[in-house]
Amino acid sequence: MIRVLIADDHGVVRDGLGRLISALDDMEVVGLAGDGEEALAGVREHDPDVVLMDLDMPRMDGIEATRRIIAERPQTAVLVLTSFSDKPRILGALKAGAAGYLLKDVPADEVAAGIRSAARGEAPLDPRAARTMLAAQAEPDPLESLSDRERDVLVLLVEGLPNKLIARRLHITEKTVKSHLTRVFREIGVTDRTQAALWAQRHGLGARRGD
Repeated sequence: MIRVLIADDHGVVRDGLGRLISALDDMEVVGLAGDGEEALAGVREHDPDVVLMDLDMPRMDGIEATRRIIAERPQTAVLVLTSFSDKPRILGALKAGAAGYLLKDVPADEVAAGIRSAARGEAPLDPRAARTMLAAQAEPDPLESLSDRERDVLVLLVEGLPNKLIARRLHITEKTVKSHLTRVFREIGVTDRTQAALWAQRHGLGARRGD
């Protein structure tokens, strides 16, 4: 019997998935969670085989919850079930340790098959997520094109330092900081400091925002 915990902030979705899974002979629902913190607590309490994890949830999102669950219970498989198919979320979830990634518009039998696959230690991927992964592997990593100094400047930008303090911290001129940021923005495809900070956080560089 596959023990499943469902984490989704929408009660209708949660209940629907619960009825779907409970109707199957080889699965049982051992817990329900409305956000990432509840998911983590549920895993600690119920020790499920598979967590069916939404990504966009309050207090703690699904990616951070996945990271913490895998750190504490590496034997638990986290299967993402979400409506998001963009590259940052797919890569973020898989990097956090998710076993697989499905989209919410898949048929019910594919959700069940994905749970079984994750429980066996396999990696179920929605074809759209798989295509995104393949495209990402073919793309060069923008971080690799940045110099060590440019990365230093980007990290300090993420920490919220203005150009003057970045210059002071790195013992360079403010003009040099601006020059570095101009090139960083161009390389990572953003146009301002806020976008650069968000991009850096998504790619694991610098401070991470609280949930």
